[in-house]
Amino acid sequence: MTVACELAEWALGLGVEDVPEAVRHAAVRHVLDGLGCAVAAARRGAADPAVRTARELGGGRPEATIIGQPPSAARVTRAEAAFANGVLMHALDFDDTHAGGLVHASAPVVPVALAEAEALGRTGSDLLLAAVAGLETVCRLGAAAPHGFHARGLHATAACGVLAAALTASRLRGLTVAETVDALGIAGSQAGGLLEFLNTGASTKQLHPGFAARGGVLAASLASHGASGPGSVVEGEYGLYGALLGRRVPPAAVLDGLGERWELTRITVKPYPACQLMHAQLDAAREFHGKDVASITAEVHPDAASIVCGDGKERPRTSYDAKFSLPWSVAAMVVDGTVTAATYDEIDRPDVLALAARVGTEVVAFGGAAADQPGRLRAVTRDGKEIRAEVPRSGGGPDDPGIDALVWDKALANIGSPGSVDRILALPGLTTIQPLLKALEEQ
Repeated sequence: MTVACELAEWALGLGVEDVPEAVRHAAVRHVLDGLGCAVAAARRGAADPAVRTARELGGGRPEATIIGQPPSAARVTRAEAAFANGVLMHALDFDDTHAGGLVHASAPVVPVALAEAEALGRTGSDLLLAAVAGLETVCRLGAAAPHGFHARGLHATAACGVLAAALTASRLRGLTVAETVDALGIAGSQAGGLLEFLNTGASTKQLHPGFAARGGVLAASLASHGASGPGSVVEGEYGLYGALLGRRVPPAAVLDGLGERWELTRITVKPYPACQLMHAQLDAAREFHGKDVASITAEVHPDAASIVCGDGKERPRTSYDAKFSLPWSVAAMVVDGTVTAATYDEIDRPDVLALAARVGTEVVAFGGAAADQPGRLRAVTRDGKEIRAEVPRSGGGPDDPGIDALVWDKALANIGSPGSVDRILALPGLTTIQPLLKALEEQ
């Protein structure tokens, strides 16, 4: 049996009783966090090109809602709603990350679950179970080849997310196992996502989860109408890994412990709207706020170095570029004592640029994934003293005892209303998702 077939059988047969309470709780947490990120991005106009494009291309059939739009212009086809909301969810780079797979789990999955559930009149439980299947799948596909996609210049979120999106859509549409395997096979031919934006400061990365979400909806629709896809899309010679990574990955790397060991409970919620690969350093850098620091050296995982460090990173070209600059972001944390979405609105601040020029990096081999590295910084003060700051890993991770409080506070700041947050948290018991959509519309 192929990986696609195993995933399809598992996802389509998944019942509430098969999902432990802790897993359901985590899934609701990530739905809330993702929706909050989308609302915040909509309020700031961070994904306007994608929203305008979705309205232009998808206005003929009002099936599903684009988050943050006026009611008269919010509803488009489900494919375009999934696209726009996927971009919105990721636009501020504030959305969650699975460290082992280095994938943004919610952004390619939750928008599909939301769009399909609205278009088809599904319940909150239907939406949640589909999201559980999609979140678990994107994490497993990414973690089966740690840093493999990024090492080839590809965004794992886009490459793996489109298959997870197709699985999510297939479940909500009620496709058969055979049709779902076809949908996964079709989705695989859309897998991609280039990282060239790192060399220019362009914002194409924002679009990747939207492409994946839309591609998943498209794949499920094509399969439902009889289009076929290769069942060996994951492990085949020219499958997801064979074609994009140049090597095949054994099926067990994806499937081991499926339904028993839940990777979605290992997803990290971001405290900062910036690349996850420097969050631990940002946590540590907060300890230097208020100190008269002359220079800083940050230890960096080898897999992170090419993404958040390097020549020119101390002077980012765009606001989005700054979100992938460890020197600039660490400097901003030291100067301000916090890093928020507003931090990246002004990247030419003399005080931040001056300190960023004195932030050096040292590549150090850490055990484990780059997104789960410790944060270790040492600094020299202007009077010549050496000071150090260290955290074992970034905040917001699955072992963080304050993760629920972080998600609540973050969602409240992003969405703006405790009542709206509560309505989203009530998702599992909703007989229709209209109350959730109303909560988002009010913001």
